[in-house]
Amino acid sequence: MLSVKFSPSEIEEKWYAHWMERGYFHNEPDDREPFSIVIPPPNVTGVLHMGHMLNNTIQDALARKARLDGKNVCWVPGTDHASIATEAKVVRWLREEKKLKKSDLTRAEFMGFAWEWKEKYGGIILRQLQKLGSSCDWRRTAFTMDGVRSEGVLKAFVDLYYKGKLYRDFRMVNWDVEAKTVLSNEEVIHYEEQAQLYYVKYKVEGSEDEYLTVATQRPETMMGDTAVAVNPTDPRYAHLKGKNVIVPLVNRAVPVIFDDYVDKEFGTGALKVTPAHATEDYELGKKHGLEVIDTLNDDGTMNEKAVGLAGMERFAARKKVKKDLEAAGVLEKIEDYRTNIGRSERTNSVVEPRLSLQWYVDMKAIAKPALDAVVSDEIDFYPKMFKNTYKHWMENIRDWCISRQLWWGHRIPAWYVGAEVFVAESAEAALEQARQKTGNPALNLGDLRQDEDVLDTWFSSWLWPITVFDGFNPDSKDFKYYYPTSVLVTGWDIMFLWVARMAMAGFEWKGEKPFKNVYFTGMVRDKQRRKMSKSLGNSPDALLLIEEFGADGVRFGMLSCSPAGGDLLFDDKLCEQGRNFCNKLWNALRLIKGWEIDAQAPQSETNALAVNWMREKMNQIIAQTEADFKSFRLSEALMNLYNFIWDDFCSWYLEMIKPEYGAPIDPATLQQTVDLFETLTILLHPFMPFVTEEIWSRLKPRGENEDCIVSRYPKARQADEALIAQVETAKDVISKVREVRNSKGLKMKEKLPLFALESAAVHALVQEKGWKALVVKMANLEDLTFARVEHNNSAGFISGTEKYFIALEQEIDVDAEREKLSKELEHARGFVVSVEKKLHNEKFVAGAPVAVLENERKKHADGQARIKLLEESLYKLSTTSLN
Repeated sequence: MLSVKFSPSEIEEKWYAHWMERGYFHNEPDDREPFSIVIPPPNVTGVLHMGHMLNNTIQDALARKARLDGKNVCWVPGTDHASIATEAKVVRWLREEKKLKKSDLTRAEFMGFAWEWKEKYGGIILRQLQKLGSSCDWRRTAFTMDGVRSEGVLKAFVDLYYKGKLYRDFRMVNWDVEAKTVLSNEEVIHYEEQAQLYYVKYKVEGSEDEYLTVATQRPETMMGDTAVAVNPTDPRYAHLKGKNVIVPLVNRAVPVIFDDYVDKEFGTGALKVTPAHATEDYELGKKHGLEVIDTLNDDGTMNEKAVGLAGMERFAARKKVKKDLEAAGVLEKIEDYRTNIGRSERTNSVVEPRLSLQWYVDMKAIAKPALDAVVSDEIDFYPKMFKNTYKHWMENIRDWCISRQLWWGHRIPAWYVGAEVFVAESAEAALEQARQKTGNPALNLGDLRQDEDVLDTWFSSWLWPITVFDGFNPDSKDFKYYYPTSVLVTGWDIMFLWVARMAMAGFEWKGEKPFKNVYFTGMVRDKQRRKMSKSLGNSPDALLLIEEFGADGVRFGMLSCSPAGGDLLFDDKLCEQGRNFCNKLWNALRLIKGWEIDAQAPQSETNALAVNWMREKMNQIIAQTEADFKSFRLSEALMNLYNFIWDDFCSWYLEMIKPEYGAPIDPATLQQTVDLFETLTILLHPFMPFVTEEIWSRLKPRGENEDCIVSRYPKARQADEALIAQVETAKDVISKVREVRNSKGLKMKEKLPLFALESAAVHALVQEKGWKALVVKMANLEDLTFARVEHNNSAGFISGTEKYFIALEQEIDVDAEREKLSKELEHARGFVVSVEKKLHNEKFVAGAPVAVLENERKKHADGQARIKLLEESLYKLSTTSLN
């Protein structure tokens, strides 16, 4: 017995457990075509949010479709250790629950606690993804710091080092004072913010009252000033060549230097140079041989070189410097202005430029194959527009700083004996190198000092498609079978952080692309186009959405408005629409299962026509859906299916075949309808797996492992367009009869006589088996007959190029009828003009296929015939009103 309402909560857990029990998600290499996809590993600290929901719904739809196509699907799940975010979580956990500070612990002790936290709290998001219906191969779950992945990271580092593509250097970096680590350029997010320019007077050395005014946003850094720079073409400062100025508050004399870099129009045209605290200043300092004075501690406080500010937090120091400059009478003014300020992607703290000794990958040495692969479409981007963005970044690529000042992560495999560095996959291998290099066989492990830093999280992530299949193991069957992966689904915002780097890693170590296709999702935004975030409070709880609307409803809501690369403007009404769609499908099932069967009843011509029409329409939707999947137009595929099922199948087809109240249905029509519905569940399954699996199981008895998830996706054949056109014409006539009823206030139960003006086309339609009976049944007519002229007191309409009318007992409102026909005529004329523009376009005519041209010409001829009929009807109305 089917319940009255569809209840997602009752079936989702049941079916997911069933799929897991049957092992449908797990695969091993065999003789089938592989379809492999690797999950963009969410942070081990993460919980399910709207971005994860969109990305994983898309991946699941692709995986389920490939499974239905008979491919050997391997969707690898996993999590990322997320060095900065996880260390911050562990430090907070230690402080709040263990009453410990990181500084109280040794590195080994801290790592023990970090692994304890990871086992206790990490990976929650993977369990949450199961609620969404994600059909990952959970037996293959990987973690970027597990054994296999860690081995791959060490091999990659050592290999790059000995190829000369990885090096250590002292240079300017982006410093996160909250996380106390360096950041890559891609991890610094720039925001336009309100700031202030401080105009500070530097006294010219040796003068009584001459000052050089400098505009700065960061007056606290002046303690590290070692020059003031001006443009050599600026006449205001030409007389200062060879002179010094005195840095206020610290009273240090520094030279005035001349350099084209200085913008004469910004501020006063004079730039204070602090080589330790700005990238551009550092370059100026190297060029002019300036001293480097670092005034900042790792945690953003000022050090002892910042005279009078030691120990103060940087922004508190700024306020003190402001007061001190005012007291000294050298603060000329303060000016508000808007500027871009870099903030840490992870902690949101303002990033400080700092000089630091770090490890780097020479990206220019490895970028070209990955660039060429995208430019040549060896790796296909969807949508294509991202190719240019990728190309620009790759052609202007900068070296990648890969070391981080943290404990949680892959510790850099470099050991030191004095100033000598030894890079190896293990301490034992490094020790052997050290003994050979120094000629000292007495050296032992205690003489080695391992690098304190860990590797950037992305250094393990860029190896993900290789290491999840143990690709550094030459005997890995999985790697040989599943690599390169079939598709990568990810947000465009990590195109450089992840996609480009994976492409480089694939070619560097495997000589091959890591994926064939890249599908870029857009950002999930609210109705005001704001990016969803916890800080704004505009991001709904993903699990509560699933609880309220069901996983299928949420999946529908996410996918129904998410074109590739385009932002998704999320509204929970979309999930409500998805839930309503589930109910529509359920009610269709209840209707079909509620029909009584007359085993002896033959199939009527009307039902046969309806079944054949639905089959042919089904061929069209199968072909369209297949094309949409191949082009990664998943939103379009889902909405085409939604409209087809809601309108053609439920609203039209089921009404066409529905027996009269209390009457039975013939067995042939019922069986054919079950078969059609079964096909629809397969087509819809990749998008809405739970409701389709439930309906599939209820349509007819099933055998062991005969589930929708492992059925076969239907193959389209050439549709009978003529038959489809016949029934579409019938639908149009039926709809327009219903419109006449509504406009004239005629009851739907009242049978009406319908007349068609004599024409060969209508005669041909009426001769088709079941066509007339279908129109009579669906429009509730007395009959459909022919007439040579339209009756005076009638309501007419045009379907295609044919005229129909209903004889009425009531008087016609001539003015209203004329207005209606005039609007139809205006629309018909506009349609013909639009077709004519196409046919007069030489480029279109020259490039369009013959079939397309013929179709346009037919549309033009039909449109002109329709205009003629409408004009005749208007003329008849005019003469009627005159009489």
